[in-house]
Amino acid sequence: MWEPWRFLLSLCLLAVSASAHSVNPFAGQQTPQDPCYDDMGAACRCIPEFINAAFGKEVAVSSICGRPPSRSCSVVERGDDRPSVRTCQICDAADPRRARPASYLTDLNSAHNLTCWQSENLNTSPHNVTLTLSLGKKFEITYVSLQFCSPRPESLAIYKSMDYGKTWVPYQFYSSQCRRMYNRPNKAAITKQNEQEALCTDGHTDLHPLSGGLIAFSTLDGRPSGKDFDNSPVLQDWVTVTDIRVVFSRPQLPRDLGLGSNSGVRDDDPAAASAAATLPAYFYAVGDFQVGGRCKCNGHASRCLKDKHGKLVCDCKHNTEGPECDRCKPFHYDRPWQRASAREANECLPCNCNLHARRCRFNMELYKLSGRKSGGVCMNCRHNTAGRHCHYCKEGFYRDLARPISNRRACKACDCHPVGAAGKTCNQTTGQCPCKDGVTGITCNRCAKGYQQSRSPVAPCIKIPVVNPTAVVSSTEEPADCESYCKPVKGNLKINMKKYCKKDFAVQVNVLDMETVGDWAKFSVNVVSVYKSRGEPLKRGDNILWVHMKDLACKCPKIQMSKRFLVMGGVDGGAAGGASGPGVGPGGGGATAAAASSPGAERMGLLADKNSLVIQWRDVWTRRLRKFQRKEKKGKCSKA
Repeated sequence: MWEPWRFLLSLCLLAVSASAHSVNPFAGQQTPQDPCYDDMGAACRCIPEFINAAFGKEVAVSSICGRPPSRSCSVVERGDDRPSVRTCQICDAADPRRARPASYLTDLNSAHNLTCWQSENLNTSPHNVTLTLSLGKKFEITYVSLQFCSPRPESLAIYKSMDYGKTWVPYQFYSSQCRRMYNRPNKAAITKQNEQEALCTDGHTDLHPLSGGLIAFSTLDGRPSGKDFDNSPVLQDWVTVTDIRVVFSRPQLPRDLGLGSNSGVRDDDPAAASAAATLPAYFYAVGDFQVGGRCKCNGHASRCLKDKHGKLVCDCKHNTEGPECDRCKPFHYDRPWQRASAREANECLPCNCNLHARRCRFNMELYKLSGRKSGGVCMNCRHNTAGRHCHYCKEGFYRDLARPISNRRACKACDCHPVGAAGKTCNQTTGQCPCKDGVTGITCNRCAKGYQQSRSPVAPCIKIPVVNPTAVVSSTEEPADCESYCKPVKGNLKINMKKYCKKDFAVQVNVLDMETVGDWAKFSVNVVSVYKSRGEPLKRGDNILWVHMKDLACKCPKIQMSKRFLVMGGVDGGAAGGASGPGVGPGGGGATAAAASSPGAERMGLLADKNSLVIQWRDVWTRRLRKFQRKEKKGKCSKA
């Protein structure tokens, strides 16, 4: 758990951190249980171990001694009012024993074998010397420390970068002349309004300035929001770095020569320059450069590892990914990514797509409307599903309630009849298609009771005319019930030579449509074949078939729409019951004419009544009727 690190500027801390150098800082936690999940398997916050992130890293320096070899001396104050002691040494980059390379900044720090990087002599080179350390990844750091082998600089600045060195912002300034060197007040107060402001202090010059010593900067110490770090994005951003840069601006000169930071003599004063010229060469030297912190993983990883390219990345958990576990893995967008906290792991949740989608996206508006519980929207639903969660069937399909919604076949095609249905979309639950008037069935594939098929795609089923046979027959001398009325032709409807000979015509017709004209039913038919026609022969094509409503109501003959029938009629089969009988109409083409119920009116076409033979057509009759035709030509009908 992140707490404000109360950094103690003491050598004890360095000794502890130095002992950690002997352990691989990237080694994962070797525990049987994943620290990112508790004993019950629930997600919990996890963080990588605290390390010296600078250990073993390369530091880019702007100055280094030994090229060419040079002699340098350092001044050590002994205290007790005794004079300072000067020690001199040779720096030679070509001699490993006398070299002072930048690698000494981040190697193993040991008090018994102190190794130091050293800059060029500052007598003849610029005072500004820069150390740049790249961590290779974002870290959340708690301190930056510099253990000096030379006198601590009088002025130095620490900068940080969060974008791998592209841009830099100040982290901390040290100087006895803050206003003059960095245009900053000395020891300014830190409030919640300036928690990301770099401060300047002169405290580093008060403690043994010429004895080596330590400069340490704590990133959180004194910051008001440090105690509530989890809920402070400002401080979370403040401690995040990818690179650290230290700039030494002015060296510390010996006090006993009247050139120190408290001497009151300016370093650009001619007197100071003259005094400095009498001194041995002076320089910057650092024995240990440390950056204490944790690999930044936002609470979603317990360790950092090197990928196949050697780049340091978080070993992300909680369905997160990215170098800092800073985004949700694909298909885990049901709620927005969040940093883990001590109270809530904030793991990324998968979208609920009922196994019908492989991709989803996050919608903030839906997330807010759901009470901040779910914001995932499934994309490209498969298996004929639709909806935010692929939870219902798309248009043209309905739910098979025998299967769960997650089944690949949970949605069945409506299969609405292209003519009988009023649309392709059926009821999502029952599968019932919207039927046109007079059409029924779950797919609208048949006519309802009281309707018969027509040839119109607009109205495929039309009402059958309602006729009261009793009322029709009551005006005649025939019996009132249909059974006795149709008895002469009830029974055997087989065709034979005898029946063929008795009829005046025999045709195969296709019934197309029907309308009522008075007491008559007028059927529009198409004559498919003509097998017999007395008088002028009948022609194939469109014609009219007349049937009295009395006969039709009693189903003698029984006629259905869009079906083919064999119709055999003759002069002995007139309209029964005293209705106007058939007559030969002028221009009738030899066809039987049916007289309408209104006196003097005639209806031209074919006539069928209870004495006619009207049977649904069978293809096997073609051969039989052709045989009857041949026999009739041979005169065999006269013998029948």
